[in-house]
Amino acid sequence: MQTNEWFPDELRTRLAAERALAQKQSELAAANSKIAAHARELTEKVIESRSEIALVRSEAAQLRDENTVVRQDLEHAHSAIQIAERRLWESLETIEDGFAVFDTDARLIAANRAFLRPFCGLDDVRIGASFEEIVRLAAEEGLIDCGDQKAEAWITSMIDRWRQENRKPVTLRFFDGTFIRLIERRTRDGDMVILAVDITESIARERELDEARRKAEAANRAKSAFLANMSHEIRTPMPGVLAMAELLGESDLNAEQQLYLNTIRDSGEALLVIINDVLDYSRIEAGKLALTEAPFDLERSINDVMLLLQPSARDKGIELLLDYDMFLPTSFVGDSGRLRQVLTNLVGNAVKFTETGHVLVRAVGLPGADPDSYRIHVVVEDTGMGVPEEMRDHIFGEFNQVEDQTTRAFDGTGLGLPISKQLVTMMGGDIWVDSIVGEGSSFGFNVTLRAAGPTETDLPEIPAWLDRVLIVDPNPVSQALGSRIEMPGPPWGPRDGVFLAQATCDEARESGAVAAATFVMCQGPVAPDLGLTETAEIVVQPFLRRELLDKIAALPDALPEPPDAVELAEVPEASRKLRVLAAEDNKTNQLVLRKLLKTFDIDLTVTENGRETVAAYRDARPDILLTDISMPLMDGKDAAREIRAYEEAHALDPIPIVAMTAHAGEDTAAEIRAAGIDHCLTKPLRRDDLAQHLRGVAPGGELPLRSDA
Repeated sequence: MQTNEWFPDELRTRLAAERALAQKQSELAAANSKIAAHARELTEKVIESRSEIALVRSEAAQLRDENTVVRQDLEHAHSAIQIAERRLWESLETIEDGFAVFDTDARLIAANRAFLRPFCGLDDVRIGASFEEIVRLAAEEGLIDCGDQKAEAWITSMIDRWRQENRKPVTLRFFDGTFIRLIERRTRDGDMVILAVDITESIARERELDEARRKAEAANRAKSAFLANMSHEIRTPMPGVLAMAELLGESDLNAEQQLYLNTIRDSGEALLVIINDVLDYSRIEAGKLALTEAPFDLERSINDVMLLLQPSARDKGIELLLDYDMFLPTSFVGDSGRLRQVLTNLVGNAVKFTETGHVLVRAVGLPGADPDSYRIHVVVEDTGMGVPEEMRDHIFGEFNQVEDQTTRAFDGTGLGLPISKQLVTMMGGDIWVDSIVGEGSSFGFNVTLRAAGPTETDLPEIPAWLDRVLIVDPNPVSQALGSRIEMPGPPWGPRDGVFLAQATCDEARESGAVAAATFVMCQGPVAPDLGLTETAEIVVQPFLRRELLDKIAALPDALPEPPDAVELAEVPEASRKLRVLAAEDNKTNQLVLRKLLKTFDIDLTVTENGRETVAAYRDARPDILLTDISMPLMDGKDAAREIRAYEEAHALDPIPIVAMTAHAGEDTAAEIRAAGIDHCLTKPLRRDDLAQHLRGVAPGGELPLRSDA
């Protein structure tokens, strides 16, 4: 090829190559730009990734630290759980009581050694064993004493018990004599937790206590029997001592002999009070004292107590007054003997601790919850020394008295008020004391009694000329009480009642105002020759409201003549003597009884035992029988039963039977009445008490006196 032809071609090739190079360079530059931009972008991403990697590395390091802490906490928690679990089971293993847990399928999942110990290492009593398997093994291996049940019956009863929702604790006796009490509780998840308590020592102590209680009860019964016998043996000679002293006092004695006699009588009565208090308290303490219910007159019971204590009050110059609510019935049903005992204690204390003034017994009542019941309040007020406030609760305690220089002069067992409190409590009532030192005290109690018969007060009809009855009482307190029964009359001053009556009668005659009758209130008996008119009568306080109103109602119609012209109707003489049969085995008591009844014009027959008494009753039926309780051959209760049977068999009217007893333990009032005996007199006997019962059956209602008495 020519040069000129080669060159253009070469040039064109070169140019084309240059253009291609330039294009390649341009493309390379563009590619380099893209690479640079991408590199920059990658650099930025790398830098960002490095930051993220650093952050991740930081977070990873933090997570590693937290993980380390958590792992350490978990290790500590696990260690604490292991320690707590170990301590719990060590504690459960330490206690003497058995502990076990059964799951909802009644399979054992946990138990301490104490729970497994009674099973003597039986391999089948293990974790995973069912309750039924454990019970069956215990019965079949003879580990459990099934008692009267057979083994299969006992197993069935235990399985049935397990299925019950509420289970009471059960006591199991094992072959070695140990007693285990099972106490079960179900958890919220349904598991059953069982606590097996070893009560062997408790059972042994209970047996020891039962044995000690049995011996104590036997000793108490022996003590009660001893007291019952001793009460009779101790009291038996006392009536003879006191009654003979009383009879001896009616004979001619000089001053020195009378002093000796009074000392014997007072000492004997004090000893009898102490004996009665101690025996009554012993019976209350032993729970042997029972209350009896019978109809009685409440007003008369209070009055009898006051009459009994009147000699002591009269010797001290104290007036005994009774304020019985005029709207309150007098007939109630209750234990009159125990009420009299409470009243005797309260009134006796009031007389004992009062030197001047008076002792006033107030009896009021309100209807109770039942239509025929009354809530009776009796308060004994005195003007004595009073009881300090800090001693008011103390005095109702056993053997307690208010001890100071003033009261040490008074003797006593300190049992009167405690016995009274016990008796009132047994009757469902309360007892209390209010007092002001130096001014006096008020001892009160309340009981609920059922009225006997109609509740209206059965008072006699009062004559229309009541304003001509003169009642003379110099005591201001009595005048205040008298106004409650609406007795008219001027406000007499505190002068002697007898002389006041004489002066009033004289003044009435001079003024022409003549009284139909005059009643002079006196404390205790007075001389009969007082110069009063024939219509003037002495009324000894305390007196029954009915007795005074009966006296007024029995007066003849008012006449214009002076009172001394009024003639009272004479009581007709009885047609025959009162026949009295008395049964008494003690010779001394026979003598005492004859002496007490010698002043009455009666036909008295005395027998020495129950057989003689029944025979004497059949030979000559008496009007009344007075019988001792404890007698040889046949006692008083058996004699009374035979007499009642004889009366019923022959359609005879029953005669009154009155028991005379010093027995305070065995022969209670209920037992005596159950034998057919109507009334009971406690030895030592009193002439007035005997006379009261004799008058109740005497022909004509009067008990005549012997002309040679």
